[in-house]
Amino acid sequence: MKSPGLTHKIFPFLQWWPLVSRNTLKSDLLAGLTGAVIVLPQGVAFAMIAGLPPEYGLYTAMITPVIAALFGSSYHLISGPTTAISIVVFAALSEIAEPGSYEFIQLALTLAFMAGAFQLILGLARMGTLVNFVSHSVVIGFTAGAALLIMTSQMKHIFGIDIPRGASFLSSWKMILMGLPQTNFYILTVSLSTLASALLVKKFFPKLPYMLFAMFFGAIVSLILDGPVHGVTLVGELPSHLPSPSLPNLSSDVIKVLAGNAFAIGLLGLIEAVSIAKAIASHSQQHIDGNQEFIGQGLSNLVGSFFSSYPGSGSFTRSGVNFQAGAKTPIAAIFAAVFLALILLLVAPLTAYLPIPAMGGIILLVGYNLIDFHHISQVFKANRKEFGVLLVTFLGTLFLELEFAIYLGVILSLIFYLQRTSKPGIVTLSPDPDATKRQFVNIARVPLPECPQLKMIRIDGSLFFGAVDHVSSYLNELADDNPDINRLLIIASGINFLDLAGAELLVKESKRWNERGGGLYICGMKKTGRELMHKGGFWDEIGRDHFFWTKPEAIKYIYSKLSHSICESCTSKIFLECRGVTVVNRETIFQE
Repeated sequence: MKSPGLTHKIFPFLQWWPLVSRNTLKSDLLAGLTGAVIVLPQGVAFAMIAGLPPEYGLYTAMITPVIAALFGSSYHLISGPTTAISIVVFAALSEIAEPGSYEFIQLALTLAFMAGAFQLILGLARMGTLVNFVSHSVVIGFTAGAALLIMTSQMKHIFGIDIPRGASFLSSWKMILMGLPQTNFYILTVSLSTLASALLVKKFFPKLPYMLFAMFFGAIVSLILDGPVHGVTLVGELPSHLPSPSLPNLSSDVIKVLAGNAFAIGLLGLIEAVSIAKAIASHSQQHIDGNQEFIGQGLSNLVGSFFSSYPGSGSFTRSGVNFQAGAKTPIAAIFAAVFLALILLLVAPLTAYLPIPAMGGIILLVGYNLIDFHHISQVFKANRKEFGVLLVTFLGTLFLELEFAIYLGVILSLIFYLQRTSKPGIVTLSPDPDATKRQFVNIARVPLPECPQLKMIRIDGSLFFGAVDHVSSYLNELADDNPDINRLLIIASGINFLDLAGAELLVKESKRWNERGGGLYICGMKKTGRELMHKGGFWDEIGRDHFFWTKPEAIKYIYSKLSHSICESCTSKIFLECRGVTVVNRETIFQE
């Protein structure tokens, strides 16, 4: 595949622009209209979760998807406000400023700018593979914890109970339980009727925008009950205008306060976006460039911060709907933003009748749908360590600072990853005497006799500084347990990565086996490892004649160095050479 030129790297949308045609425009137009209808109630709900006025969720849904579509790599990813990031924004800012206030809005815009800057820097530094090291269990655990926090935050709107701002998870539930006798049943009726109607529409009419219908139904119930007279508060009329230019607060004091949260939001956004893009690409057969997605997400948040947008990322719901609706190119995301702008200009006055308890019912459903019960059960059954990562991240989300919960989950994932890579598999091999060709098998699985003068092992994994101690300990035990063997052959075809520490270990082992009157031999080492050994001088320290491309070549050479007096009394005869076979370039010629 031809690599893109400089112009296409700077303007990646030029790569897919030739795909745009009359047929794709028609498909993208319909997908964009569907996406705009779906994001309307979501944008309002997510902004309320983030502690922002409702219109800011819609502004974010207009600006970020356009920039992300133009500068990302996925044809179907739709960016914008998301639940997880919204709740992190609220948690990060609610203790600094009053939610909904001018200062709170300014800080949210600053978070978008800083998170976008982090994402863009990582993308330009070609760090797109970083998300591969973050366990999916971290995302599942964090999302489930965030979902419970979301549902908890809406209980005051469901029951009409007063809960102080910034209350912890446990404190909130304590106050909810204590306040149940003071439940406002008008508020409860509006919220539960909205929730019930959403469930019914979703079940019996799955193709309809169930959240939009449910909020409409909730508004009707509120009007019938004369809700505002009985304590049912309304969202209020949205401003019927497009996002206005804005300016983040980039003072040094604000940057210091928000840096940790901005990085956590940026990291979470990248994990969400790339994971969603790859999940959809598995169905669309499209290649996803992780670095380009980093750049697209970073630019979308950077640009969005100057147009009244708070931090956004890829949305699994909207991206999935976009793909299912038949979108062909990223033009669909642009159409969705344009349609949303038109809808906002037309229906903004109607939001004056939208009850906040109705929004609470919808957000309750959104939160519940975020909990991936299937994958949680699957992780529990398949891998207890991964489930431990999931559980720690989940509990950290509930009881610690949200950004710390993300870091904790990522650190645990990396620890388990390093534990696995720091202990590469090492197996002892011996040739199978019944095979027609020379085949080596693991004697732990198939008990076979071994050569009394040569030990053969295969290392499966990287030989780097983190694995040196484990491999060194294994080789020490091997030498101690086999005092009469003085030669070791390492099959290095399974060593994917070799660093200086690994090369130094091989030199150390070579000296050990030389002192025993034999030597260390290596075969099948990959090109990158051989280059490191050569450039670092390790090749000559071990001996050029101790490196081989194939096992037959190695065995043939080593056999010539063995003590033939021992060979004469040996009953194993495990090598072809032991049985009077001359080996020439992998072919065998029996001597007469």
